[in-house]
Amino acid sequence: MLTVTSVNVNGLRAAAKKGFLPWLAATSADVVCLQEVRAEPGQLTDEVRQPEGWHTVHAPAAAKGRAGVAVYSRREPDAVRVGFGSAEFDGGGRYVEVDLPGVTVASLYLPSGEVGTPRQDEKERFMAEFLPYLKGLRERAAAGGREVLVCGDWNIAHREADLKNWRANRKSAGFLPEEREWLGRVFDEAAYVDVVRALHPDTEGPYSWWSYRGRAFDNDSGWRIDYHVATEGLAGRALKAVVERAASHELRWSDHAPVTVSYGSAR
Repeated sequence: MLTVTSVNVNGLRAAAKKGFLPWLAATSADVVCLQEVRAEPGQLTDEVRQPEGWHTVHAPAAAKGRAGVAVYSRREPDAVRVGFGSAEFDGGGRYVEVDLPGVTVASLYLPSGEVGTPRQDEKERFMAEFLPYLKGLRERAAAGGREVLVCGDWNIAHREADLKNWRANRKSAGFLPEEREWLGRVFDEAAYVDVVRALHPDTEGPYSWWSYRGRAFDNDSGWRIDYHVATEGLAGRALKAVVERAASHELRWSDHAPVTVSYGSAR
């Protein structure tokens, strides 16, 4: 069994003060992928940077206070790679991957974008570079008899079922036709699987992000933008997927909720 959790922590130092550490102490996950860490390792306390019982890999952004990804694993990785060979994005704290027995697990924080601004241009450039990398990663893994799991905040809702107010967001970053088409190419052309959707094909959501504004969380007016994207062999072993939604607004330690999937062992 391999249990993996992905969560955008919306600032790890802030999350640590709000409940991340008790959550980490209680989780049964073997691997935890974090996004939007927004801190250098030296800015984190020892118990957050290197919790007892965990091996941690941090990939902060060169720009202080922005982005940042990390992977916490109970087993020491066999190899670690930061970035995906991009001159523009490898220093941006957007991608890190680790090799564990039989599987490469990655933490991804895809740019969020903003329509009509350079941020959307940045997102489009990232997507253009990242898709060929995903294809090559799958091919290399297959050649070595390995699976791939790319967890993270993909910042795109793929289908209408992936956000509550889809009609009002048809021209919003995260639900633009070209973004949704690109994510479709990840699943079709690059042959990856949206694991949570495969396990819950006819469900609205389950949402993983809710704005802090208004009563979005209380009304479950959210977006499903945090994905487990896996190669077919690993996706076929997925047994259970849960969005660990907080019991109340006050108990949230991020505007995202952890997305946890349990995978059975290879036959």
